[in-house]
Amino acid sequence: MKIYTVGGAVRDQLLGLPVADRDYVVVGAAPDDMVALGYQPVGKDFPVFLHPRTHEEYALARTERKSGHGYKGFKVYAAPDVTLEEDLRRRDLTINAIAQDADGALIDPYGGQRDLAARVFRHVSEAFAEDPVRILRVARFAARFTDFSVAPETSALMRRMVDSGEIDALVPERVWQEVARGLMEAQPSRMLQVLRECGALARLFPEIDCLFGVPQPPQHHPEIDTGVHTLLVIDWAARQGFSLPVRFAALTHDLGKGVTPPELWPKHHGHEAKGAERVRALSERIRVPADCRDLAVAVARDHGNVHRALELRAGTVVELLERVDAFRRPERFEDFLLACECDFRGRPGYEPRPFPEPDFLRQALQAAQAIDAAKVARNADPARIREAIFQARTAAVAAWRDHLPKDRP
Repeated sequence: MKIYTVGGAVRDQLLGLPVADRDYVVVGAAPDDMVALGYQPVGKDFPVFLHPRTHEEYALARTERKSGHGYKGFKVYAAPDVTLEEDLRRRDLTINAIAQDADGALIDPYGGQRDLAARVFRHVSEAFAEDPVRILRVARFAARFTDFSVAPETSALMRRMVDSGEIDALVPERVWQEVARGLMEAQPSRMLQVLRECGALARLFPEIDCLFGVPQPPQHHPEIDTGVHTLLVIDWAARQGFSLPVRFAALTHDLGKGVTPPELWPKHHGHEAKGAERVRALSERIRVPADCRDLAVAVARDHGNVHRALELRAGTVVELLERVDAFRRPERFEDFLLACECDFRGRPGYEPRPFPEPDFLRQALQAAQAIDAAKVARNADPARIREAIFQARTAAVAAWRDHLPKDRP
Protein backbone atom coordinates (compact mmCIF):
# COMPACT_ATOMS: atom_id res chain seq x y z
CA MET A 1 0.00 0.00 0.00
CA LYS A 2 1.43 3.39 -1.08
CA ILE A 3 -0.01 6.86 -0.60
CA TYR A 4 0.57 9.76 -2.98
CA THR A 5 -0.40 13.43 -2.94
CA VAL A 6 -2.14 14.25 -6.22
CA GLY A 7 -3.97 16.93 -8.14
CA GLY A 8 -4.18 20.60 -7.30
CA ALA A 9 -1.95 20.40 -4.25
CA VAL A 10 1.02 19.19 -6.32
CA ARG A 11 0.24 21.64 -9.12
CA ASP A 12 0.01 24.66 -6.85
CA GLN A 13 3.15 23.66 -4.96
CA LEU A 14 5.09 23.52 -8.23
CA LEU A 15 3.68 26.91 -9.21
CA GLY A 16 4.77 28.39 -5.88
CA LEU A 17 1.17 29.04 -4.83
CA PRO A 18 -0.39 28.42 -1.40
CA VAL A 19 -1.82 24.92 -1.04
CA ALA A 20 -5.30 25.02 0.45
CA ASP A 21 -6.44 21.40 0.26
CA ARG A 22 -4.57 18.17 -0.29
CA ASP A 23 -5.93 15.12 -2.07
CA TYR A 24 -4.42 11.69 -1.68
CA VAL A 25 -4.63 8.53 -3.74
CA VAL A 26 -3.96 5.11 -2.22
CA VAL A 27 -2.44 2.41 -4.43
CA GLY A 28 -2.43 -1.28 -3.54
CA ALA A 29 -5.27 -1.24 -1.00
CA ALA A 30 -8.83 -2.49 -0.80
CA PRO A 31 -11.69 -0.87 1.14
CA ASP A 32 -11.36 -3.43 3.95
CA ASP A 33 -7.69 -2.50 4.32
CA MET A 34 -8.58 1.16 4.81
CA VAL A 35 -11.28 0.41 7.36
CA ALA A 36 -8.88 -1.84 9.28
CA LEU A 37 -6.47 1.08 9.55
CA GLY A 38 -9.17 3.29 11.04
CA TYR A 39 -10.16 5.26 7.93
CA GLN A 40 -13.83 6.23 7.70
CA PRO A 41 -15.58 5.50 4.36
CA VAL A 42 -17.49 8.46 2.92
CA GLY A 43 -17.49 7.99 -0.86
CA LYS A 44 -20.78 7.35 -2.62
CA ASP A 45 -19.69 6.97 -6.24
CA PHE A 46 -16.21 5.56 -5.54
CA PRO A 47 -14.19 4.57 -2.46
CA VAL A 48 -13.11 7.67 -0.51
CA PHE A 49 -12.01 7.58 3.13
CA LEU A 50 -11.32 10.13 5.85
CA HIS A 51 -8.02 9.89 7.70
CA PRO A 52 -8.65 8.89 11.34
CA ARG A 53 -6.76 11.93 12.71
CA THR A 54 -6.50 14.65 10.05
CA HIS A 55 -9.88 13.88 8.40
CA GLU A 56 -8.32 14.56 4.99
CA GLU A 57 -9.70 12.60 2.04
CA TYR A 58 -7.94 9.52 0.71
CA ALA A 59 -9.29 7.91 -2.47
CA LEU A 60 -8.44 4.44 -3.69
CA ALA A 61 -6.73 4.36 -7.07
CA ARG A 62 -9.43 3.75 -9.66
CA THR A 63 -10.29 3.56 -13.31
CA GLU A 64 -13.54 4.71 -14.88
CA ARG A 65 -15.54 3.52 -17.87
CA LYS A 66 -18.23 5.61 -19.54
CA SER A 67 -21.66 4.04 -19.12
CA GLY A 68 -24.07 6.87 -19.92
CA HIS A 69 -24.42 10.59 -20.59
CA GLY A 70 -23.21 13.38 -18.36
CA TYR A 71 -20.70 13.58 -15.59
CA LYS A 72 -22.30 10.79 -13.51
CA GLY A 73 -22.49 8.20 -16.28
CA PHE A 74 -19.47 6.16 -15.18
CA LYS A 75 -18.68 2.73 -13.86
CA VAL A 76 -15.82 2.85 -11.38
CA TYR A 77 -13.28 0.10 -10.77
CA ALA A 78 -11.20 0.48 -7.59
CA ALA A 79 -8.99 -2.41 -6.53
CA PRO A 80 -5.43 -3.10 -5.33
CA ASP A 81 -4.28 -3.88 -8.86
CA VAL A 82 -5.05 -0.40 -10.23
CA THR A 83 -1.73 1.38 -10.81
CA LEU A 84 -0.94 5.02 -10.07
CA GLU A 85 -0.45 5.69 -13.79
CA GLU A 86 -3.90 4.26 -14.55
CA ASP A 87 -5.44 6.47 -11.88
CA LEU A 88 -3.66 9.59 -13.16
CA ARG A 89 -4.71 8.85 -16.73
CA ARG A 90 -8.40 9.41 -15.94
CA ARG A 91 -7.72 12.95 -14.67
CA ASP A 92 -8.64 16.01 -16.70
CA LEU A 93 -5.44 17.97 -17.40
CA THR A 94 -1.79 17.01 -17.40
CA ILE A 95 -1.03 19.70 -14.81
CA ASN A 96 -3.49 17.95 -12.47
CA ALA A 97 -2.08 14.48 -13.19
CA ILE A 98 1.18 14.80 -11.25
CA ALA A 99 1.67 12.75 -8.07
CA GLN A 100 4.17 13.10 -5.24
CA ASP A 101 5.25 10.27 -2.97
CA ALA A 102 6.07 10.42 0.72
CA ASP A 103 9.71 11.22 -0.02
CA GLY A 104 8.85 14.17 -2.23
CA ALA A 105 9.60 12.47 -5.54
CA LEU A 106 7.33 13.45 -8.43
CA ILE A 107 5.59 10.91 -10.66
CA ASP A 108 4.61 12.65 -13.89
CA PRO A 109 3.79 10.13 -16.63
CA TYR A 110 1.81 12.57 -18.82
CA GLY A 111 4.04 15.64 -19.01
CA GLY A 112 2.37 17.84 -16.45
CA GLN A 113 5.60 19.60 -15.46
CA ARG A 114 6.30 20.38 -19.11
CA ASP A 115 2.87 21.96 -19.49
CA LEU A 116 3.23 23.90 -16.25
CA ALA A 117 6.43 25.41 -17.60
CA ALA A 118 4.76 26.17 -20.94
CA ARG A 119 1.63 27.52 -19.21
CA VAL A 120 -0.67 25.19 -21.16
CA PHE A 121 -3.90 23.40 -20.31
CA ARG A 122 -3.74 20.04 -22.09
CA HIS A 123 -6.03 17.04 -21.62
CA VAL A 124 -4.42 13.82 -20.39
CA SER A 125 -6.28 11.46 -22.70
CA GLU A 126 -9.39 11.12 -24.83
CA ALA A 127 -11.19 10.13 -21.62
CA PHE A 128 -11.48 13.91 -21.06
CA ALA A 129 -14.39 13.86 -23.51
CA GLU A 130 -16.43 11.57 -21.28
CA ASP A 131 -17.12 14.25 -18.65
CA PRO A 132 -18.68 17.55 -19.82
CA VAL A 133 -17.93 19.22 -16.48
CA ARG A 134 -14.34 19.32 -17.64
CA ILE A 135 -15.20 21.99 -20.20
CA LEU A 136 -16.35 24.22 -17.36
CA ARG A 137 -13.30 23.34 -15.28
CA VAL A 138 -10.89 24.30 -18.04
CA ALA A 139 -12.73 27.60 -18.47
CA ARG A 140 -12.60 28.21 -14.74
CA PHE A 141 -8.89 27.40 -14.61
CA ALA A 142 -8.35 29.94 -17.39
CA ALA A 143 -9.94 32.59 -15.16
CA ARG A 144 -7.62 31.62 -12.29
CA PHE A 145 -4.34 30.98 -14.10
CA THR A 146 -4.43 34.02 -16.32
CA ASP A 147 -1.14 33.37 -18.15
CA PHE A 148 -2.14 29.86 -19.27
CA SER A 149 -3.63 29.01 -22.66
CA VAL A 150 -5.70 26.04 -23.81
CA ALA A 151 -3.80 23.62 -26.05
CA PRO A 152 -5.26 23.64 -29.59
CA GLU A 153 -5.98 19.91 -29.46
CA THR A 154 -7.81 20.35 -26.13
CA SER A 155 -9.86 23.24 -27.47
CA ALA A 156 -10.76 21.12 -30.50
CA LEU A 157 -11.80 18.23 -28.27
CA MET A 158 -13.99 20.57 -26.23
CA ARG A 159 -15.60 21.77 -29.44
CA ARG A 160 -16.35 18.17 -30.45
CA MET A 161 -17.92 17.56 -27.03
CA VAL A 162 -20.20 20.55 -27.56
CA ASP A 163 -21.08 19.55 -31.12
CA SER A 164 -21.90 15.99 -30.06
CA GLY A 165 -24.37 17.23 -27.45
CA GLU A 166 -22.41 15.84 -24.50
CA ILE A 167 -22.49 19.25 -22.83
CA ASP A 168 -26.30 19.18 -22.81
CA ALA A 169 -26.16 16.46 -20.14
CA LEU A 170 -24.90 18.93 -17.53
CA VAL A 171 -27.35 19.51 -14.69
CA PRO A 172 -28.18 23.15 -13.91
CA GLU A 173 -26.82 23.07 -10.36
CA ARG A 174 -23.39 21.93 -11.56
CA VAL A 175 -23.30 24.60 -14.26
CA TRP A 176 -23.98 27.29 -11.68
CA GLN A 177 -21.45 25.83 -9.24
CA GLU A 178 -18.62 25.95 -11.77
CA VAL A 179 -19.58 29.34 -13.23
CA ALA A 180 -19.91 30.88 -9.78
CA ARG A 181 -16.42 29.67 -8.90
CA GLY A 182 -15.10 31.06 -12.17
CA LEU A 183 -16.68 34.45 -11.52
CA MET A 184 -14.76 34.62 -8.24
CA GLU A 185 -11.40 34.05 -9.94
CA ALA A 186 -8.88 36.73 -10.90
CA GLN A 187 -10.04 37.32 -14.51
CA PRO A 188 -13.55 35.96 -15.12
CA SER A 189 -13.60 37.19 -18.71
CA ARG A 190 -11.21 34.40 -19.66
CA MET A 191 -13.77 31.82 -18.54
CA LEU A 192 -16.32 33.30 -20.94
CA GLN A 193 -13.79 33.50 -23.74
CA VAL A 194 -12.82 29.83 -23.40
CA LEU A 195 -16.47 28.78 -23.31
CA ARG A 196 -17.20 30.92 -26.33
CA GLU A 197 -14.28 29.57 -28.36
CA CYS A 198 -15.50 25.98 -28.03
CA GLY A 199 -19.17 26.82 -28.54
CA ALA A 200 -20.21 26.05 -24.96
CA LEU A 201 -21.23 29.63 -24.16
CA ALA A 202 -23.85 29.58 -26.91
CA ARG A 203 -25.18 26.27 -25.62
CA LEU A 204 -25.18 27.06 -21.89
CA PHE A 205 -25.64 30.85 -21.88
CA PRO A 206 -27.14 31.97 -25.20
CA GLU A 207 -28.26 35.23 -23.53
CA ILE A 208 -24.61 36.15 -23.00
CA ASP A 209 -23.19 34.70 -26.20
CA CYS A 210 -25.54 36.73 -28.38
CA LEU A 211 -24.17 40.00 -26.96
CA PHE A 212 -20.99 39.63 -28.98
CA GLY A 213 -21.27 41.55 -32.23
CA VAL A 214 -24.05 43.81 -30.91
CA PRO A 215 -22.91 47.46 -31.22
CA GLN A 216 -23.50 50.27 -28.74
CA PRO A 217 -23.26 54.05 -29.27
CA PRO A 218 -19.53 54.80 -29.53
CA GLN A 219 -19.87 58.15 -27.73
CA HIS A 220 -20.84 56.24 -24.58
CA HIS A 221 -19.08 52.95 -25.28
CA PRO A 222 -15.66 53.31 -26.93
CA GLU A 223 -15.42 49.50 -26.96
CA ILE A 224 -18.66 49.46 -29.04
CA ASP A 225 -19.27 45.69 -28.80
CA THR A 226 -21.71 44.73 -26.02
CA GLY A 227 -19.99 41.39 -25.42
CA VAL A 228 -16.60 43.06 -25.06
CA HIS A 229 -18.15 45.56 -22.66
CA THR A 230 -19.49 42.67 -20.56
CA LEU A 231 -15.99 41.18 -20.31
CA LEU A 232 -14.56 44.53 -19.20
CA VAL A 233 -17.29 44.98 -16.60
CA ILE A 234 -16.84 41.60 -14.90
CA ASP A 235 -13.06 41.99 -14.85
CA TRP A 236 -13.42 45.39 -13.19
CA ALA A 237 -15.65 43.77 -10.55
CA ALA A 238 -13.03 41.07 -10.00
CA ARG A 239 -10.19 43.58 -9.62
CA GLN A 240 -12.17 45.34 -6.89
CA GLY A 241 -12.69 42.05 -5.04
CA PHE A 242 -16.47 42.39 -5.14
CA SER A 243 -18.83 39.65 -3.94
CA LEU A 244 -20.40 36.95 -6.09
CA PRO A 245 -23.82 38.70 -6.28
CA VAL A 246 -22.14 41.87 -7.55
CA ARG A 247 -20.12 39.93 -10.11
CA PHE A 248 -23.14 38.02 -11.38
CA ALA A 249 -25.06 41.29 -11.69
CA ALA A 250 -22.13 42.76 -13.59
CA LEU A 251 -22.16 39.76 -15.93
CA THR A 252 -25.87 40.00 -16.72
CA HIS A 253 -26.62 43.72 -16.55
CA ASP A 254 -26.94 44.22 -20.32
CA LEU A 255 -28.74 41.04 -21.39
CA GLY A 256 -31.57 43.12 -22.82
CA LYS A 257 -29.32 44.47 -25.56
CA GLY A 258 -29.17 40.99 -27.02
CA VAL A 259 -32.78 41.24 -28.20
CA THR A 260 -32.66 44.74 -29.71
CA PRO A 261 -33.68 44.49 -33.39
CA PRO A 262 -30.60 45.10 -35.57
CA GLU A 263 -32.36 47.90 -37.43
CA LEU A 264 -32.34 49.91 -34.18
CA TRP A 265 -28.62 49.46 -33.47
CA PRO A 266 -26.56 50.96 -31.93
CA LYS A 267 -29.32 52.34 -29.69
CA HIS A 268 -31.02 50.09 -27.17
CA HIS A 269 -34.04 51.94 -25.83
CA GLY A 270 -35.92 49.90 -23.22
CA HIS A 271 -33.22 47.27 -22.90
CA GLU A 272 -33.34 47.47 -19.11
CA ALA A 273 -36.83 45.99 -18.73
CA LYS A 274 -36.08 43.31 -21.34
CA GLY A 275 -32.83 42.54 -19.57
CA ALA A 276 -34.54 42.02 -16.22
CA GLU A 277 -36.80 39.38 -17.77
CA ARG A 278 -33.85 37.61 -19.37
CA VAL A 279 -31.97 37.61 -16.07
CA ARG A 280 -34.96 35.97 -14.40
CA ALA A 281 -35.16 33.31 -17.09
CA LEU A 282 -31.44 32.58 -16.99
CA SER A 283 -31.46 32.42 -13.19
CA GLU A 284 -34.34 29.97 -13.16
CA ARG A 285 -32.73 27.76 -15.78
CA ILE A 286 -29.41 27.27 -13.95
CA ARG A 287 -30.78 27.57 -10.39
CA VAL A 288 -29.06 30.83 -9.46
CA PRO A 289 -29.42 31.53 -5.70
CA ALA A 290 -31.95 34.18 -4.74
CA ASP A 291 -29.41 36.74 -3.51
CA CYS A 292 -27.56 36.70 -6.83
CA ARG A 293 -30.75 36.60 -8.89
CA ASP A 294 -32.51 39.45 -7.10
CA LEU A 295 -29.53 41.79 -7.25
CA ALA A 296 -28.95 40.99 -10.91
CA VAL A 297 -32.59 41.69 -11.77
CA ALA A 298 -32.45 45.04 -9.98
CA VAL A 299 -29.22 46.05 -11.73
CA ALA A 300 -30.45 44.98 -15.17
CA ARG A 301 -33.69 46.90 -14.66
CA ASP A 302 -32.35 50.11 -13.12
CA HIS A 303 -28.67 50.62 -14.01
CA GLY A 304 -29.74 53.20 -16.58
CA ASN A 305 -31.54 55.20 -13.90
CA VAL A 306 -28.38 55.21 -11.77
CA HIS A 307 -26.41 56.68 -14.67
CA ARG A 308 -29.12 59.36 -15.03
CA ALA A 309 -29.55 59.92 -11.29
CA LEU A 310 -28.46 63.58 -11.33
CA GLU A 311 -31.20 64.37 -13.86
CA LEU A 312 -34.05 62.63 -12.05
CA ARG A 313 -36.80 64.46 -10.19
CA ALA A 314 -36.94 63.94 -6.43
CA GLY A 315 -40.00 61.73 -6.72
CA THR A 316 -38.32 59.57 -9.35
CA VAL A 317 -35.29 59.19 -7.09
CA VAL A 318 -37.53 57.98 -4.26
CA GLU A 319 -39.30 55.59 -6.62
CA LEU A 320 -35.92 54.16 -7.58
CA LEU A 321 -34.90 53.78 -3.93
CA GLU A 322 -38.14 51.99 -3.13
CA ARG A 323 -37.99 49.78 -6.20
CA VAL A 324 -34.52 48.46 -5.30
CA ASP A 325 -35.61 48.03 -1.66
CA ALA A 326 -32.97 50.47 -0.39
CA PHE A 327 -34.94 51.39 2.75
CA ARG A 328 -35.28 47.83 4.00
CA ARG A 329 -32.04 46.41 2.61
CA PRO A 330 -29.35 49.11 2.60
CA GLU A 331 -26.57 46.52 2.33
CA ARG A 332 -28.00 45.18 -0.91
CA PHE A 333 -28.49 48.76 -2.13
CA GLU A 334 -24.76 49.25 -1.69
CA ASP A 335 -24.11 46.13 -3.78
CA PHE A 336 -26.54 47.50 -6.36
CA LEU A 337 -24.53 50.71 -6.62
CA LEU A 338 -21.24 48.82 -6.84
CA ALA A 339 -22.53 46.73 -9.75
CA CYS A 340 -23.72 49.87 -11.53
CA GLU A 341 -20.28 51.42 -11.05
CA CYS A 342 -18.75 48.31 -12.63
CA ASP A 343 -20.93 49.02 -15.66
CA PHE A 344 -19.62 52.59 -15.78
CA ARG A 345 -15.96 51.65 -15.31
CA GLY A 346 -16.07 48.78 -17.80
CA ARG A 347 -15.34 51.05 -20.75
CA PRO A 348 -11.94 52.12 -22.08
CA GLY A 349 -10.93 55.42 -20.54
CA TYR A 350 -13.73 55.45 -17.97
CA GLU A 351 -11.78 53.90 -15.11
CA PRO A 352 -10.50 57.24 -13.69
CA ARG A 353 -13.50 59.40 -14.62
CA PRO A 354 -15.67 61.00 -11.93
CA PHE A 355 -18.85 59.07 -11.27
CA PRO A 356 -20.81 61.06 -8.65
CA GLU A 357 -24.16 59.33 -9.17
CA PRO A 358 -23.72 56.53 -6.58
CA ASP A 359 -22.78 59.01 -3.83
CA PHE A 360 -25.68 61.21 -4.88
CA LEU A 361 -28.07 58.28 -4.40
CA ARG A 362 -26.48 57.29 -1.09
CA GLN A 363 -27.05 60.81 0.24
CA ALA A 364 -30.55 60.90 -1.18
CA LEU A 365 -31.30 57.71 0.73
CA GLN A 366 -30.02 59.28 3.94
CA ALA A 367 -32.24 62.30 3.38
CA ALA A 368 -35.29 60.13 2.77
CA GLN A 369 -34.51 57.97 5.79
CA ALA A 370 -34.45 61.03 8.03
CA ILE A 371 -38.21 61.40 8.00
CA ASP A 372 -40.19 59.83 10.83
CA ALA A 373 -42.17 57.28 8.85
CA ALA A 374 -44.09 56.09 11.89
CA LYS A 375 -45.22 59.64 12.67
CA VAL A 376 -46.25 60.20 9.06
CA ALA A 377 -48.25 56.97 9.14
CA ARG A 378 -50.04 57.93 12.35
CA ASN A 379 -51.15 61.26 10.90
CA ALA A 380 -52.15 59.93 7.49
CA ASP A 381 -55.42 58.61 6.14
CA PRO A 382 -55.19 54.83 6.78
CA ALA A 383 -55.98 54.18 3.13
CA ARG A 384 -53.13 56.43 1.96
CA ILE A 385 -50.29 55.68 4.36
CA ARG A 386 -47.93 54.46 1.66
CA GLU A 387 -48.56 57.53 -0.48
CA ALA A 388 -48.04 59.81 2.52
CA ILE A 389 -44.68 58.24 3.32
CA PHE A 390 -43.67 58.52 -0.32
CA GLN A 391 -44.58 62.20 -0.41
CA ALA A 392 -42.66 62.86 2.81
CA ARG A 393 -39.58 61.12 1.45
CA THR A 394 -39.86 63.04 -1.82
CA ALA A 395 -40.08 66.35 0.04
CA ALA A 396 -37.05 65.42 2.13
CA VAL A 397 -34.99 64.54 -0.95
CA ALA A 398 -36.09 67.73 -2.73
CA ALA A 399 -35.17 69.87 0.30
CA TRP A 400 -31.79 68.16 0.60
CA ARG A 401 -31.04 68.71 -3.08
CA ASP A 402 -32.09 72.36 -2.91
CA HIS A 403 -29.42 72.93 -0.26
CA LEU A 404 -26.59 71.39 -2.24
CA PRO A 405 -23.84 73.81 -3.29
CA LYS A 406 -24.58 75.29 -6.69
CA ASP A 407 -21.44 73.76 -8.18
CA ARG A 408 -22.60 70.30 -7.14
CA PRO A 409 -25.46 68.19 -8.53
